[in-house]
Amino acid sequence: MCACYSVHFCKKKGFATEAVYSGAKGLKRFEEKHFDVVICDFRLADKDGYEMLEAFKSNRPEVKVIIITGYSDIKTAVEIIKRGAFDYISKPLIPDEVMAVIRKALESASPIAATPPAPGEIPSLQKKKEAADPASGFLVGESPAIREVYRRVKLVAPTDYSVILYGESGTGKEVMARTIHQYSRRQDKPFVALDCGTLSRELAGSELFGHIKGAFTGAFADRTGHFEMANGGTLFLDEVANLSYDIQASLLRVIQERCFRRIGGTREMQLDIRLIIASNENLETAYRQGKFREDLFHRFNEFSLTLPPLRERQTDIPLFVHHFLEQTNAELGKNIQGFEEEVMNIFMQYSWPGNIREMKNVIRRAVLMSASDRITRKCLPWEQLTRQDKSVAAAPRSEGTRIPAPVVLQHDNNLKEAAWRAEWETILSVLKQVKYNKSKAAQLLNIDRKTLYNKLRNLESQGLTPN
Repeated sequence: MCACYSVHFCKKKGFATEAVYSGAKGLKRFEEKHFDVVICDFRLADKDGYEMLEAFKSNRPEVKVIIITGYSDIKTAVEIIKRGAFDYISKPLIPDEVMAVIRKALESASPIAATPPAPGEIPSLQKKKEAADPASGFLVGESPAIREVYRRVKLVAPTDYSVILYGESGTGKEVMARTIHQYSRRQDKPFVALDCGTLSRELAGSELFGHIKGAFTGAFADRTGHFEMANGGTLFLDEVANLSYDIQASLLRVIQERCFRRIGGTREMQLDIRLIIASNENLETAYRQGKFREDLFHRFNEFSLTLPPLRERQTDIPLFVHHFLEQTNAELGKNIQGFEEEVMNIFMQYSWPGNIREMKNVIRRAVLMSASDRITRKCLPWEQLTRQDKSVAAAPRSEGTRIPAPVVLQHDNNLKEAAWRAEWETILSVLKQVKYNKSKAAQLLNIDRKTLYNKLRNLESQGLTPN
């Protein structure tokens, strides 16, 4: 049963509902009768949402409370989630969204409060299901920041709007683009991704639009471009700001005309496509600085989303850590059970400059190097420990705060040589684990094979040898 404030359409969906129009009446009715879900406007005539939420939760902690907030009142939304609200809905109300939140609240309702996992323990399967996106299957997280992003994703996805995704490297822009595609009417059509940052000026046109045999030197056969491959579906262009000005001009024409020709070809091909663009720099700033075409920016900028960095999603760190642990266990045929408490403390205090991508690599490397059933401090990369210890040392210490032991390098006080030794020991350990397969070692170390060879030659030239 739901106690609904200004949400009368619940009855049409088969719910038994009651509606009242003041905080005092709502609390009185709540005490008299059992309700599974409460939907409450944040701004009532006699009380605000904080007061109502506190009263509901103190009376029955297990009740699911959904708060209605102003459309752009994100700070309020974040605060009410912190105080125990199940979720929030922004005005103007969209019936399908309201029903989705209500059903989710009812599905997760339980008379017994869940016990949070101990440090290092793997979260429950239910917890991970709640933090995953049902359409795409991707792990979303539970932090208010990312939930607000997903709320907006579900608003724009059914349209054909072009979307710009902003975010630091490793925040999951391609995952978000795939999610938008999954929620769109094009979900059964192709999703094609292209990293524009890897394209040379000479090959960019061919990669985007294709070419015919003989169009230029080296064009030995016809080639299908990414626009043609994605026709009918969604094309995701990552790091689009890296495209040269002449390619940007060609791109603008294709978007305006909704047709294109392969390089060297004469046949016009009609285009039905949805564009999603990603950039780790602000494109509006880029065009004002003369680095990006203004007209192309305005073509792209029908809707934009900013993905929060991992350091602003601390509540999601344990979920992602254990998610990547399970993935790597399956990949390597291992059965690592979890993490030591000290390791989880390091993860929670670390700034994760490489975001989710960096975390995945750290976990994969740690699982590979672990010799027991739990990940220990020794399994972590030295640069993460060094950065983490510096941040801990700089932070003010409060009584009861646990400070991890500092990194001790067993050599002299020459900082440069100590760094070489730490890097050597990390590389050597990974090489031993993969039986000196340099390609696999480079992959786990998140560097290319050539870089690994150069590092090995450089380190050996310093006279460093393993202990």
